Amino acid sequence: MIRKSAVSLAVISALVSMSSFAEGYKLAEQSASAMGNAYAGRGAQVTDASLVFSNPAALTQLNGAQFSGGFHYAHAKSSYSDASATSLGGNTVTGRTDGSNKIRKAIPFAFYTDKISESLSWGIGIYSPFAVSADYADDFVGRYFANETSIQVISFQPALGYKLNDKWSIGGGISFNSTEGTLSKFKDHSGLCELGAPTTNYLYGADVYNDAYCKSLYQVKGDDFGVGFNLGIHGEPIEGTRLAFTYHSSVKYTLKGDSTVTNAPILGASVAGVPGFEAPLGASMPAINTSTGKLAAMPLMTEKTKLDITTPAVVTLSADQQLTDAFSMQFSAVWTQWSDFVSIDIISDDPNPNMSLSTSAPQNLNAPGYIGYIPEYWKNTWAISLGGTFVVQDNLTLKAGVMFDENPIEEQYKTARIPTDHRIWTNIGANWVLSEKLSLDFSYAYMFMDSVTVNEREYNRQDVALGASGYQGQYKNKGQMLAVQANYRF
Repeated sequence: MIRKSAVSLAVISALVSMSSFAEGYKLAEQSASAMGNAYAGRGAQVTDASLVFSNPAALTQLNGAQFSGGFHYAHAKSSYSDASATSLGGNTVTGRTDGSNKIRKAIPFAFYTDKISESLSWGIGIYSPFAVSADYADDFVGRYFANETSIQVISFQPALGYKLNDKWSIGGGISFNSTEGTLSKFKDHSGLCELGAPTTNYLYGADVYNDAYCKSLYQVKGDDFGVGFNLGIHGEPIEGTRLAFTYHSSVKYTLKGDSTVTNAPILGASVAGVPGFEAPLGASMPAINTSTGKLAAMPLMTEKTKLDITTPAVVTLSADQQLTDAFSMQFSAVWTQWSDFVSIDIISDDPNPNMSLSTSAPQNLNAPGYIGYIPEYWKNTWAISLGGTFVVQDNLTLKAGVMFDENPIEEQYKTARIPTDHRIWTNIGANWVLSEKLSLDFSYAYMFMDSVTVNEREYNRQDVALGASGYQGQYKNKGQMLAVQANYRF
């Protein structure tokens, strides 16, 4: 059976990599200036051109043409210990039981805004709203559940903001999103690798053991293009009190690509009567390749597949309250609709299927055309942040904030690809004005997370556990983020 996998936005949930930095696989890293306050007040504060993403309605509050661009540098580590695994056949899997996964990745962004008239403003931006990245060592004991995970969404967004009156503005944008991803894991052929050479050779009565079965790798790749939108309201009903409401829509994708498996066993039933093969143990056991004298393996199997996935809708409420001439406080509450993410379903899209003939069988995934399935059942989440901004002098502003970021994955659905829990972020930042036209933003954040226990199983499409396959491990995650942004007024 080939375990379901995903090549899409969350699908893939990955280990602490990018998914340590945001709940699920959603990224908040489109603005260094907003990061300084732990994203509190985002969309309500009138800052820079990054408002194209956070609240297009607030573009009406910017003066003249502006550019903001920079990057976030993510540094995260997920350490696992006391890990163990069992194959589908009930054999103990050997491999690395302690180790870590690290990520060092830059996440760039760029925005430009200008006024069309006193009431109408526009902007464009390019950024990444979703991403994950992780890669376990090939000898990881849980390699039948996770190896490589990579997914990235790149968005291009034009936006408009319109001033209704002196107090309120509305705005919206359309996002054009390109996504691609890769997911892999080593293939559990019902414990054929774990039988080892002595037992295998004893069963066949000859030196036929083929260690290629231990290197059998399943990989799925896919890509797609989707369109979404965002809407915003910005207002200052009382002088010094700025409020914002924004909505980012869900986006539907059908990721299409290839699923591949290397070194899959060739069973006796597949080569009955075929010259060059023998099947001394019958139709359900691997045949012998008479040219090599070893158990037979298929170098490569390929099947076209598809995966339907929807990235979640996001609603944000923010406030920016001026308390003195120099000091203001910010607040944000962000709701993410993760509950639509029920499962990952990788289904054959090939007129001449091969893998799915086996993986969809009643004893495997038990669903027509299925190559992979993972139950997820994520829940909707809230992220709450509180921040403060202090103007030290005309050319220097300091920021700080804290955020609680709720995890959408319940205990029974935590996996080796996403061994995460609730996060607490502590952030600091600064804005330094270099000239009348140029300013720089710098921000730093540190993440706290409790230890996580993973107890993962394989399931068929009816959520019934398959065989004895399982993985258990203890995880500790930590992450840091550094961001730099340049702002230029033309």
